[in-house]
Amino acid sequence: MNPPIVAGGHTRIRPFNTADTYPEQNLSNDLCQAVVAGSTVYVRGQIGQDLDTSESVGVGDVEAQAERAMANIDRLLQEAGARMEHLVKLTVYLVDPRYREAVYRTVGRWTKGVHYVSTGVVVSALARPEWLVELDAIAVIPGTQETSETRA
Repeated sequence: MNPPIVAGGHTRIRPFNTADTYPEQNLSNDLCQAVVAGSTVYVRGQIGQDLDTSESVGVGDVEAQAERAMANIDRLLQEAGARMEHLVKLTVYLVDPRYREAVYRTVGRWTKGVHYVSTGVVVSALARPEWLVELDAIAVIPGTQETSETRA
């Protein structure tokens, strides 16, 4: 795992280059798994992939992929100094609407009592054909956000 870096005044968690992640594709983009900008944590879309090895897990099993994606989100939030309870927005991308129930049941186990907002989108494909679901997240760490009183 690459250590976090600060660029543009924001902390970049697990920086990487797409040439390493997608060697079969002609790409070279500097990205990271999460960005901490002030009190907000933006988590890159997570799929059924091991964060440390980049190996796909749960191939053919949307529930296993959703489980891994949520575990990745939880881990990245922790690395960013946040917790799942700080989740404010989750976007769910599915390649088939029939996967909705299995994915949302899995997500629900991870987010019980959180009451975040969510958007679900059905897409024709994800970056690799074996990926069936992708989840991205936004969290806000309490106690550090600017309020209308502090801006006045």
